[in-house]
Amino acid sequence: MRVGDFCSRDVATVDSLASLREAAILMRNKHVGALVVLEGSGASARPAGLLTDRDIVVAVIAVPGARPEGVRAVDAMSQPLATAYEDDGVFEAVGVMRKRAVRRLPILARDGTLRGMVTLDDLLSVIATELANLGEAVRLQRRRELAARKPI
Repeated sequence: MRVGDFCSRDVATVDSLASLREAAILMRNKHVGALVVLEGSGASARPAGLLTDRDIVVAVIAVPGARPEGVRAVDAMSQPLATAYEDDGVFEAVGVMRKRAVRRLPILARDGTLRGMVTLDDLLSVIATELANLGEAVRLQRRRELAARKPI
């Protein structure tokens, strides 16, 4: 299964030059804990990093005298950005997340444009469903064999 088949297509983004106050307002209004930071505009915009609510806390709240208006998204974002392509398989995405120790993975088209986002929760749900399907296949196979082969 490809990650592009189940990734969320509605991804919250922020311009790299936006202030952390602007980013925090976007997070609040969109009810998300992370924004993909974009550099460039329009069709040329490319993901440059990920800005989480934790990044904002570490960059502003934990720094005496820091103000959210004085810090830009590009200065606080996590980078380099861990990503996957929309035609990558589930286990490739899991591998990237494990290797990079991240819980969110922006999904890109081959041209580098943002196509979606996959979270740890998304992957757990997909994998759990597939495991349940395997269990059901074993159960049904046994039932089929019992029906086909009468006791001697």
